[in-house]
Amino acid sequence: MQISVKNIHPEAKMPTYAHPGDAGMDVYAAEAVTIAPGAQECVSTGITLAIPEGHVGLIWDKSGLACKSGLTVLGGVIDAGYRGEILVQLYNTSDTVHSFAVGDKVAQMLIQPVVRAELVAVDELDDTPRGTDGFGSTGER
Repeated sequence: MQISVKNIHPEAKMPTYAHPGDAGMDVYAAEAVTIAPGAQECVSTGITLAIPEGHVGLIWDKSGLACKSGLTVLGGVIDAGYRGEILVQLYNTSDTVHSFAVGDKVAQMLIQPVVRAELVAVDELDDTPRGTDGFGSTGER
């Protein structure tokens, strides 16, 4: 599959797969950003994409940034029809300021097929062994 990528910012960097077989491609900051503890910031990537119909781009955390720095992605669904800039909304869960320089990895994006469900209103759902048991249904937290 080919995806057209347009740079709309002079500092934009093309997304890249770090290793053969990686599911997610790294996306990069097109401008310097500092995120205070407990704050969120929208990070510009400086790119737009043409995701093919029947697919979606999903923005996910970089595991190293999440584990080591407490940075997590808020939101992140990029529909096939969207042609605006890819922005990454990051939330700093840590008690330390985190800064990104231009060109730093900020998140990863997965391109996945979409299954559109046909929703049908019913009076009852089928029964399952789990039933309506929610959180803690396995006896663990």
